[in-house]
Amino acid sequence: MDDKSMAVTKDEPAAEQPEVHAPATVSSRRSSSAPSSTFSAPFSGTMRRFKYLLACFALILSLATGFLGGWLGAAGRENVNSLSSTSTASQQRLASSEGQLVSSIAKNVGPSVVSVDVISPAAPSQQDFFGFTQQSQPQEAAGTGIIISSDGLIVTNRHVVPAGSTNVSVTLSDGTALDNVKVVGETNANDSLDIAFLKINDAKGHKLTPAQIGDSGKVQVGDVVVAIGNALGQFNNTVTSGIISGFGRSVQAGDEGGSSVENLIDLFQTDAAINPGNSGGPLVNSTGQVIGINTAVSGQGQNIGFAIPINDVNGLIKQVLRTGKFERSYLGVHYIPLTSAIAKQLNLSTTSGAYVQPSSDPTQPSIIPDSPADKAGLKEKDIITAVDGTKIDQDHSLTSLVGRKAVGDDVKLSVLRGGKTISLTATVGAAPAS
Repeated sequence: MDDKSMAVTKDEPAAEQPEVHAPATVSSRRSSSAPSSTFSAPFSGTMRRFKYLLACFALILSLATGFLGGWLGAAGRENVNSLSSTSTASQQRLASSEGQLVSSIAKNVGPSVVSVDVISPAAPSQQDFFGFTQQSQPQEAAGTGIIISSDGLIVTNRHVVPAGSTNVSVTLSDGTALDNVKVVGETNANDSLDIAFLKINDAKGHKLTPAQIGDSGKVQVGDVVVAIGNALGQFNNTVTSGIISGFGRSVQAGDEGGSSVENLIDLFQTDAAINPGNSGGPLVNSTGQVIGINTAVSGQGQNIGFAIPINDVNGLIKQVLRTGKFERSYLGVHYIPLTSAIAKQLNLSTTSGAYVQPSSDPTQPSIIPDSPADKAGLKEKDIITAVDGTKIDQDHSLTSLVGRKAVGDDVKLSVLRGGKTISLTATVGAAPAS
């Protein structure tokens, strides 16, 4: 069919002869004969109009696209600016709310914070190299304290009121100086708990506001805290804020001269600025409760301060409030805090706990005779793994856990002995004065 049609198209003189293939011939000619031209002219005009309309449409579409792109770009910039403004506004509101929080804490807790001024006795006279006698002068120092009862009981650091201090006075937050202050008691120099208690004997008619004691066991890394204290011994009720950076820290603390080094354990680490003079002051949480007692600052790094968790002091606070006497709670056992390395060295099955190491010195037994530990039935090579259900580990020492109890309180000890866990009950006793 197609071949014959093509032949017909090319051989026009034969077009008028009758053909049996007329439908094919007609079909072919409509693309080249006059009748076909009659139909093609109008179609050609339509095509030109279509192309013209198409070009117009393309132009309009291009203009519309450009306008839409510009509008979207402007809208995007407006949205970015709006988001930026919103973010800035949110940050400003956050900063404002944090500032208001710190201000509120300072206002509420400030009346419970006192500056402590101490005059220590002069050191014994000494002769120099040439035989001349050197007279020592009394030493003045300043720190901070926290009022914990309306009748004037104050808790502070041991190193704020050195043993033998002869003159202690406090200054209230309103500037009132009170000089009739007594040292109730303090932990001994070898104790890892750096704590002392003072008592205002005459408040001169001033109402004393005790601080609210919180629960340091609920503290988490990242919690907002505020430190208040007598910075540098000159600036009463200085307020700084920060967060809890860590807990369970152990440090060796000493004075600026490098003497009187003390081993302190189970401390909070905070980036709230703690300066000399802040010692003994409160570290409070976002609700204004005391969760720590500021005690040391790193001399090697910035914004690294340490505070004693208040739960470690609760036993002493309870004891002094109850009896008016300072008695350090103790168990009467010498132990080694276990680590993975020590456990491997001693071939022990557990890597945490308090190991009652056998003593080779009969004058220093592992378990003090007639002590609470002795009466409870503790033995050498026992591993105390928990106190009242709280596990002994790098964040909780046996000393700090027992220190949470007052003298006379019972504690339940979980003990690993011969591969088996047993439970013993000890009644906390008062540590000997020595």
